[in-house]
Amino acid sequence: MRTLLASAALTLLLASPAVAQRQPTPEQRVERLERQIRQIQGRVFPNGQPASTAGLADDPAASQVVVTALSNRLDNIERSLTQITRLNEENANRISTMEAELARLRADSDQRLRTLETATPSTPAPTPNAGPRNDTPAQPATERPRPTPPAQASTAPAKTGDVNTDAEAAYDAGYQLWQQKKYDQAIATLRTMTSSFPNHRRVSWANNLIGRSLLDKGEYRPAAEALLANYRGNPRGERAADSLYYLGQALVGLKQSAQACKAYAELEEVYGDRARPELRSMLPAAKGRAGCR
Repeated sequence: MRTLLASAALTLLLASPAVAQRQPTPEQRVERLERQIRQIQGRVFPNGQPASTAGLADDPAASQVVVTALSNRLDNIERSLTQITRLNEENANRISTMEAELARLRADSDQRLRTLETATPSTPAPTPNAGPRNDTPAQPATERPRPTPPAQASTAPAKTGDVNTDAEAAYDAGYQLWQQKKYDQAIATLRTMTSSFPNHRRVSWANNLIGRSLLDKGEYRPAAEALLANYRGNPRGERAADSLYYLGQALVGLKQSAQACKAYAELEEVYGDRARPELRSMLPAAKGRAGCR
């Protein structure tokens, strides 16, 4: 028995180095794992390893300062996305409101035109060509307007025979201020003229010029509102067609090209050849700038 145990022990001692040689060392195991991880990364991330694997490479892991900076940047991006979403919703609501307003405007204009044509079939409607071009005030055939300052035209009561003359002079004063690029003064003078002579033919001219003054100032939304009101309030006015044209210009300034194209289409549909030649000649270029089809 003792001889047998001694032989078994000797056999184990001789076999131990061979078994140890067959088992991998810890360094070999680590190298094998690293190779496997790199193979996996190459398949999952063919364009390079992501930032989250920095701890497995030679690159140092991100510090707390870097993490805080990235968190702040993410907060800023989220706030910007929230603001962009809100602005997009507001613009969508404005566009919907403008579309509804244009649809109602078209219906009102058709009704007004039918009413006027039925009520006065024998009286020819005033056309935009009836007055001078480019908002140049016309002079009465019998009497030249006296140069009345805007304050005098608005406060002094006019005599019955001088109402037309005073209205022409008041409009001319606003027009001269507009030509001098004194837009705020021109707007105030023209508004005084429309309130002092609400039934005069120049009211259509004055309201249109108010809208153009706002447009020249770069105040596109107030300009669009003023021009739309002039066209809607008096579609047969001598400058109603002009207001539709410059409404399109204001809408382009508001980055609402689709609505501008609708205004230009309305101009062609309602007025056609009755619009001023100068207005018709400017329309193709305006439609091109708006991208109308």
